[in-house]
Amino acid sequence: MNTFGRNFRVTTFGESHGPALGAIIDGCPPGIELGETDIQPLLDRRRPGMGPRSSPRHEGDQVEILSGIFEGRTTGASIGLQIRNQDVRSGDYDDIRDLFRPGHADYTWLAKYGIRDFRGGGRSSGRETVARVAAGAVAMKVLALRGIRIESRIVEIHGNSSPAGIDAEIDEAIGARDSVGGIVEVIARGCPPGLGDPVFGKLDAMIGMAMLGIGAVKGVEIGDGFAAAKMRGSEHNDQMGRNGFLSNHAGGILGGISTGADIVVRIAVKPTPSISRDQRTVDITGAERIINVKGRHDPCIVPRLAPVAEAMLALVIIDSLLEQDKIRGWTPHE
Repeated sequence: MNTFGRNFRVTTFGESHGPALGAIIDGCPPGIELGETDIQPLLDRRRPGMGPRSSPRHEGDQVEILSGIFEGRTTGASIGLQIRNQDVRSGDYDDIRDLFRPGHADYTWLAKYGIRDFRGGGRSSGRETVARVAAGAVAMKVLALRGIRIESRIVEIHGNSSPAGIDAEIDEAIGARDSVGGIVEVIARGCPPGLGDPVFGKLDAMIGMAMLGIGAVKGVEIGDGFAAAKMRGSEHNDQMGRNGFLSNHAGGILGGISTGADIVVRIAVKPTPSISRDQRTVDITGAERIINVKGRHDPCIVPRLAPVAEAMLALVIIDSLLEQDKIRGWTPHE
């Protein structure tokens, strides 16, 4: 399943060590001013090689718009986006081509398909998210015309929430040849009330699916999330006044439908599974082995994952917004 969305449909393609990755977008409204400069900034935030705490893989991640644009505006046709791989070192994986890396999809992919791309995980690699970010940037451009903006912040790394502490946690993991995870908060501001469906198409359910579809994400909460289990109704209910809601414990969604308040999502990101420490595993014959994963990997994927989460939230919101346009007769140009 490589397609996401109903009205704003994104199909991604490509592998970590293939020639390129990209996305085809169907359903983008016509007449939107759009160029590569609208997409590139979000890609730059996600791309590797941006500092000592990032993977040293050097990818320019320059997006090319291949279709769907005429004289600087969307035509209503499918938009083709491509990002070429430039710094591929498939030989780094030759020594472990027959081993299952702990924490990766190597074993499960082989169990499902009977074949796997051992070069960095192929389609299951975190590099796949570059296509999502490109498509999400297009969605953000459309959303901005409706006064909706997406932003994110790092809440904590390895339990540490202070800026200096976050860097220290990553540096300590590097020194230990290990990795750390963390929590990212992503917020959609300016969403109108009424987005989402009340049963199987709940807005929070769609957001949960989108976020859990990011490979490193292991948990999602909306608003107060798990903290709500420790609250009373009198504490968690968002009471209302003349000017709207007096609090936002629900995270901007009630009954699966947006309230008009900020949509607040937090995601738990696991530690990067590729670490250069000895770990127990088995090979494709079932023999027990010791693996030490070499190559170029992030000691903490959280900073680079934040724009991915923004992109996925944008894709959910634009899809729901276009659905509401059909129901209420709105147009993207209002």
